[in-house]
Amino acid sequence: MPDTRRIATDLRLKTVTGLHRTLLDVTGGRIGTRFKKMPTLTLTTVGRRSGRRHTVVLTVPIVDGERYLIVASRGGDAVSPAWYHNLCAEPRVEVSFRHGAARSMTARVLTPAEREVRWPQVVRAYPGYADYQKRTARRIPLIELSPPGG
Repeated sequence: MPDTRRIATDLRLKTVTGLHRTLLDVTGGRIGTRFKKMPTLTLTTVGRRSGRRHTVVLTVPIVDGERYLIVASRGGDAVSPAWYHNLCAEPRVEVSFRHGAARSMTARVLTPAEREVRWPQVVRAYPGYADYQKRTARRIPLIELSPPGG
C-alpha cells in the first residue's frame, strides 16, 4: 500500500517549488530571492535513475563568499529529498543564487564532524531547522556548494 503521507508531501513540495520558480521567473527575480529571511537559490541536479535534469528552489542559511551551505531537511521528513540523493550520485550541479546567472558547482556532503560545527550556525540562521531535526530520527545532512576546484 502506498504511503499517502509521503505522496502528499511530495505533491506539496513539488507544487511549492513550481510556484516559487514561476514567481522568480515572472518577476525577473524581484520577488522570491529571499524566504524566511534567507536568500534562495535554484539547484539543478541530474536524476540518478532517470538521467533527467531536476530543479528545486532552496533556502541558503549560510553564504560564505562563493560557497553556499544548504540543508537536506525536507521539512523534517523521515527521508532525505530526492535532490540530495541525486547530488550524492552526481555532485556536479548547476546553481542560480538569488535568480542570478546559472553556474556549475560541486556539491559535497559535510562529514559528521563538519556538520556538528556548522549545525548551530544553520539553526541561528533559521531556528525552524532545529524543529525539523526533532521531527526525524535521521541526521539531516548539510551540503556545501562550491565552484568547481574550489
